[in-house]
Amino acid sequence: MNKAKLLLASAALVALTANHHGEAGDPATRAWWDLASEISGDAYEGRASGTPGHERAAVLVAHKLAEAGFKPLGTDGSWYQRVPLEELAVSFATLRADGGTLSHLDDFVVRPQPGVPSDKVYSLVYRGYCAAQDLGDVAGKMVICHNANRTGLPGDAEREQAVRAAGAQGVIQIADPGFVIEPPRWPFAYNKVVAQPGELPVADDFVSILLNADALEKLVPGHDAAGLITKGSTGQPLPSFDGGTARLTTVLRSSQYSTPNVIGYLPGSDPALADQAILLGAHLDGYGFGHAVDGDPLYNGTLDDAAYVALLIKFAEAHRGKPMRRPVIIGVWTGEELGLHGSRWFAAHPTWPMDRIAGVLNLDQLRPIFPLERLTTHGRTDSTLGDQAALLAAKHGFVLQDDPEPERRLILRTDHRPFMEAGIPFLNFTFGFEPGSESERIYRHWYRTGYHKPQDDPAQLMDWKAAQTFNEFWLELAENVANAPDAPKWHEGSPIRAQYAGR
Repeated sequence: MNKAKLLLASAALVALTANHHGEAGDPATRAWWDLASEISGDAYEGRASGTPGHERAAVLVAHKLAEAGFKPLGTDGSWYQRVPLEELAVSFATLRADGGTLSHLDDFVVRPQPGVPSDKVYSLVYRGYCAAQDLGDVAGKMVICHNANRTGLPGDAEREQAVRAAGAQGVIQIADPGFVIEPPRWPFAYNKVVAQPGELPVADDFVSILLNADALEKLVPGHDAAGLITKGSTGQPLPSFDGGTARLTTVLRSSQYSTPNVIGYLPGSDPALADQAILLGAHLDGYGFGHAVDGDPLYNGTLDDAAYVALLIKFAEAHRGKPMRRPVIIGVWTGEELGLHGSRWFAAHPTWPMDRIAGVLNLDQLRPIFPLERLTTHGRTDSTLGDQAALLAAKHGFVLQDDPEPERRLILRTDHRPFMEAGIPFLNFTFGFEPGSESERIYRHWYRTGYHKPQDDPAQLMDWKAAQTFNEFWLELAENVANAPDAPKWHEGSPIRAQYAGR
């Protein structure tokens, strides 16, 4: 490389490094990140629902909204709407097999449900993809199956139904490392199920275990575990064989608690539009303390989703004393990571009538860690909200796209869902990329090493220009929607509208 090219390459590397390290250059982006870092700081202990850290974070958010001139919209005139939850956790488990002992959370997790035996020995059988016709005699045994995400192979529910119908006592499903668009993430932070009152699973002694593919060799010693994983991850034919035994020991812990949504609103300036509120939402809860990764047990949840609670607060601050034509509701939800419980509870017990909410803009699943060129947009073509967003995206220099990976079901995995199901137009955004690009590489790497990990913290790499561009786009979009002459409307022919037309 000649000297001129070397200098150009060095300058590009410096620019890239500056874009990902240190502080944001833009004052508004710096202020946003400072607040995101505060909300996701260690003092709030990862904001797990039902913990003191989450309670303190909720107080902080309510205080910020009050300072910005919003009014409380919780229960009984407060900022808070408390959501009752019931939790059943596997607080301890071991799985001892002929090939060695498996580590709970690192190697396996057990579906928490009443009736799971506290100490039992199972005979193991391996049955490939566990199609009903391939099971044979598995009565009274624990069946090992590949949890393969492949067209033409049994799905999760079909696989378990077949194993149950054959009289097995349980199933061990191998998490599919071949599902590359969303590969399994180990370790798990913890092993629990959380439900609203009356929703916990009923007692059942059928055991369901999810297995880290790397641990299969301990369950099938004497067989080529690596070869089985390779074949199972690519949909190749698999053998069937009977194996040894495994002893499962579990300790269950149950608890009940409540956890708050924080809800505020800014009245609109146009009385004729008072029944057309725009709801802006993000979730406050994170994972809290969990199984340590690289020695760090605190899951700060900075991008997921403290940064976008911070953006809601920045929106509120920008409109202090400057109401928009429509009322604006800010919903800061609890329990999203546990099953969308905060937004679900609000939709079932609204503190503002659901039929007076005209549109929803949700903030979650955002990763400003590479240049913003494409923005995956759930609801893009379904309503006039998508039309408004597309015009603004062009202004800000990027394009909107449909979800290129619908099999991940991201559209169902965040807090716009209860409002979508109530028939309310919505948008939700995820940073997109060109297949095979450097942006895709960065995204996939973050998904393996940052998503729902302690490494999602204020020290992580960021693309500050991408963060600035998205924030400016979203803040402008929310204001435009709240001020537009017409309320958001579904487009004729929208499949989502057709599915939830019973609003």
